This record gives sequence, structure tokens and C-alpha cells, in this order.
Amino acid sequence: MEWLRLLILLFTFLNHVSSWGSVAAGSRWEVSQLTRELMDSAREPEFFDWLKRVRRTIHENPELAFEEEETSRLIRSELDSLEIGYTWPVAKTGVVASIGSGSQPWFALRADMDALPIQEMVEWEHKSKNPGKMHACGHDAHVTMLLGAAKLLQRKSKEIKGTIKLVFQPAEEARGGAYHMIKEGALDNIQGILGLHISPEMPVGTIGSRPGLMLAGSGRFSVTIHGKGGHAASPHLATDPILAACSTIISLQQIVSRETNPLESRVVSVGFVDGGQAGNVIPETVTLKGTFRSMTSEGLYYLQQRIKEVTEMQASVHRCTATVDFMLEKMRPYPATVNDEAMYKHAKSVGETLLGEPNVKLLPMAMGAEDFSFYAEKMAAAFFMIGTKNATFVSKTDLHSPFLVIDEEVLPIGAAFHAAVALSYFDNVDAVVTH
Repeated sequence: MEWLRLLILLFTFLNHVSSWGSVAAGSRWEVSQLTRELMDSAREPEFFDWLKRVRRTIHENPELAFEEEETSRLIRSELDSLEIGYTWPVAKTGVVASIGSGSQPWFALRADMDALPIQEMVEWEHKSKNPGKMHACGHDAHVTMLLGAAKLLQRKSKEIKGTIKLVFQPAEEARGGAYHMIKEGALDNIQGILGLHISPEMPVGTIGSRPGLMLAGSGRFSVTIHGKGGHAASPHLATDPILAACSTIISLQQIVSRETNPLESRVVSVGFVDGGQAGNVIPETVTLKGTFRSMTSEGLYYLQQRIKEVTEMQASVHRCTATVDFMLEKMRPYPATVNDEAMYKHAKSVGETLLGEPNVKLLPMAMGAEDFSFYAEKMAAAFFMIGTKNATFVSKTDLHSPFLVIDEEVLPIGAAFHAAVALSYFDNVDAVVTH
């Protein structure tokens, strides 16, 4: 009778496998239906026109870090019209809205709000009205996509099996707004979070990311080299800070080229030099500003230490002194952005259902930095790029460019992707949450 017992066990196992397959297939079908419904809703002409109006209004009125008063006011007005509750102010201008039952689990969607100190050079109807300020990193689109998700989610609020937090964050550009949102408790008790960022290098209709390490950690530094001014005809009577600055810049490059394992990724770049007012006068001081980046916290710390040592020693060699400021409070260093693997897989799966598997790209690691990394240190996080490139018109393919142009077809895609990832999260929460 042993063969009969084994046969019964085998039959039972196969029956369970069949059931698991049916559940998985059913779940995939439900996600497919959900994503199709959300995308169709976001692409309705009235909905799409609203998205474009919102984005263009924000684009015309760019505001710098922690100054996003009008942007915050627009967000709150749209949330009020949707009858969505929110907390404000958070980290000066931030807004955190809530949709759903109010009960656990809590999942968050994030958009950054601030612009850059760049003069827009694109001539179009909705060009920036604020001189010297521009949404050159796409944060106007980020806010719009999240507001679009808010409208989609509010329509399904009774179906949400938990709570979705909509995080409208200030000051991503160098000022660490995410850190301040966390410090003020805005993301307490949240298990998972998704962030989107436009990519003008990727075609509209595509998204991309990678599991694990994605973006570098970064820090800033400012150096003032002090010498003794004098006439350029008598350099022996002066102490030349320009010569010291030149030697410092060259020597800083050797930290990466001669002190770093060639298989590790690190960067030290000086992007600002200011010294002197006339060609025949040696100035008193020279100022340098730059950035340093690494894929590890240890790497960041090493670069910080060596930048200080090299700068001070080079100044001393040229009979000058140097003050090195890492601006740890004003421009807090960003840790590396690390995607939680389970959260990445969840968002990737939703993206493949929404856009098709070939349109979800595996991206390489990059030395860019994002303060979304602060969220990733606290909860299961996934950060995705979303394409804005349109081959039918010429657009500058660099972020932080005064010529940046995006295809607004990205807006309904981003709104639907945000909403779909959040809604389906609750059906798969045990598998997604690994923190």
C-alpha cells in the first residue's frame, strides 16, 4: 500500500501547485485589469488636459529649495478640490496627504517640488516667469504626476486596503528636504515608498531602475584660500592664492586617480572658482566649490577627509592658508540610493503589466545623487526613472539644462504607474516588505 500513499501525496501536492498557479494567474489578471483601467482614466482628454494645465502652471512659477510657497499652495488647492486630507506645513513648505482607511499598512508615493537657479532658454508659451529660476530637473512633472495619482486613487479610495500617503517634498536640490521630512516625523510608520524621476534620455512610455545600489552618495565642499594680495608685477611681495588654488584643484584629482581602487566608483569635481578682479592684481583670496561622490558611506568619509588634508597642505606649500567647509547642515551629504529588492520587483512587475516588459529597462548604476536615499534608509523603497524623450521633436537630453524640454505624454503614464504600484502593494504586502 506504500505506492498508494505516495500516489495520494503526489496528487495532493500537484493539486496545491495548481491552486497556487491559479491564484498567481488571478492576481496577474487583476493587476492587468487595474493598470489598464488606471491608464485609460489618466489618458481621458479631460484628465490629460488637467494634467497639462497643472504642470504648465508649476513650470511658469519655479521656486527654489524651501521657498516653494506657491507650488505648495497649488498642491493644497488641488487636494482640497479632490476632498483629500493633508498635513501642512511639513519641513516649511511640504505637504503630506492621506488616502484610504487610515489603518496599516501605510505606503507612500513621493514627488519633489523645488526648481533650480537656472535661466530658462526655451522659448515657449509657458516659459518660466521667474528670472534665473527654472524647473530644469522635471520636478514640475513629478508634482503633476503625483497629483494625477491622487485623483485616480481618490476614485478608488473605498477599495484601498490600508493607507496611501502622498509626499510632496521640498528642497531635493542639494538641501536634503527628504532628511527634514523624516526628521519632522512625516514618514513615521510607513512601510514602503516609491519615487519617480523623469529621464530625458529615455523614450516616453518606458521606465527603468535596478535592484540594490542605484545612485551614488554625494557631498559638497567650499574652500577659501587666503593669501596676501599685491601687484602682479611684484609677486615676490605677495602670497598668491591663485597659484595655491590651481595646485589644489590638480592635487584633488589624484585622490581618485591614485588613491582609489580602479574598480570602485568615486568622483571629486571642482565646478566653481572665484578669485581676483583685475589681470594685474594678485588677490587676497580665492574660493573653490565642488562635489565628491562615492557608492559607499566609507568612500564618502574617506573623500571628505582627504579633500580637507590635500587642500590645507597645498595651501601651506604656497605659503597660504585654507578654510574647508563641507556645509554639513545647509547641504547635508546624501547617502547612496539603494533600492529594496522586493519593492523593486513589485514596481517592476507593475510597470511590465502597464507598459509591456520590453519597456521596463534595467539601468546601470550612476554617480548622480538623490535625497530619496534618506527614505531608502528607513523603509522598503524603490526609485524609478520615467522616460520623457520624444523623437519627433528635438530636446536637450540633459537634466539641469536651460534647454530641457519634456514630452507631456509622460504625465498620465506616471500618474497611472504611481497609482497602480500603490494599490497593488496591499495585495502583496507580505512579500514586498523586507525591512
